[in-house]
Amino acid sequence: MRKLDVFNHIYPRPYFDRMLAVAPKFKDIGKRMRGVPMLIDLDERFRVMDRFDHYQQILSIATPPIEVYSSGQDSIDLAHLANDGMAELVEKHPDRFPGFVASLPLGDPDAAMREIERAVGDLGARGIQLFSNINGKPLDTPEHLALFDRMAAFDLPVWLHPYRGAEMSDYASETKSKFEIWWTFGWPYETSVAMARLVFSGIFDRHPNLKVIIHHLGAMAPYFEGRVGPGWDQLGTRTSDVDYSSVLKALKKRPIDYFRMFYGDTAVFGAYDATVCGLNFFGADHVLFASDAPFDPEKGPMYIRETIAIVDRLPISDADREKIYWRNADELLRLDR
Repeated sequence: MRKLDVFNHIYPRPYFDRMLAVAPKFKDIGKRMRGVPMLIDLDERFRVMDRFDHYQQILSIATPPIEVYSSGQDSIDLAHLANDGMAELVEKHPDRFPGFVASLPLGDPDAAMREIERAVGDLGARGIQLFSNINGKPLDTPEHLALFDRMAAFDLPVWLHPYRGAEMSDYASETKSKFEIWWTFGWPYETSVAMARLVFSGIFDRHPNLKVIIHHLGAMAPYFEGRVGPGWDQLGTRTSDVDYSSVLKALKKRPIDYFRMFYGDTAVFGAYDATVCGLNFFGADHVLFASDAPFDPEKGPMYIRETIAIVDRLPISDADREKIYWRNADELLRLDR
């Protein structure tokens, strides 16, 4: 069966070289990225991909977000290099890479909008990648919601990737996060917060067909279904200085119904029970196969192998398995266009 991996990562060589020139010693997640050869080495990527039958990848740039380590013209140039590089890979290897996700200079909203037009309109990107915050700003600011408005008009998805660094502490009394908690628990929290801010912004009422692909199977939302559902049905009862009940009245649906409108991917680091939980929350029509390659102990194959084993093991029909593996993505990304 065809397997279309919608959330994995790469650095085209020209982009990687420029990134090293702009931020050669970017710490924490930068250290991690510099130690993963498959991000840059195309031969190594092909060796890993060839271990799996009928396996393809939709390409996206790995963290850190461009705007975190660059600004101004550097950010614009880096986004161009990322998108030009991925478009070239798709053109040269269409059987391996049916499409790519555009990167944007998100620190400059006007430049980001221009790059959407270039990457999607000219280069054929199948969507854009945003992060759970943009230099610490939430996604429900007007300039960032405009990115979702534009993608709704294109009828193509937004990929939402988490991001925060060690400088965001675990406690107000401390100056940084310890023990990589910023990644293990911080990134799922970041994703969940970003989902909530989009829901309460009313973006899904404005664009009922908006498509947002959430990394790591919706992060905390499926596990906290009781809080997202009955808990948020009581929005406003716990707050004294803001009347949040008016927010509920302005929405056309329950908060949990909007959360189910997101699409989750299967990149949960080989966790079977987490996959079942996410699948039960979103349903087979809103789950897509993804591995998060190459960020595993084997530098690529482990997460692909384990994720395939989990999807094959799920107690679902062959038709639903086919939806997860490629049909949902094929339709969302409009790969026949």
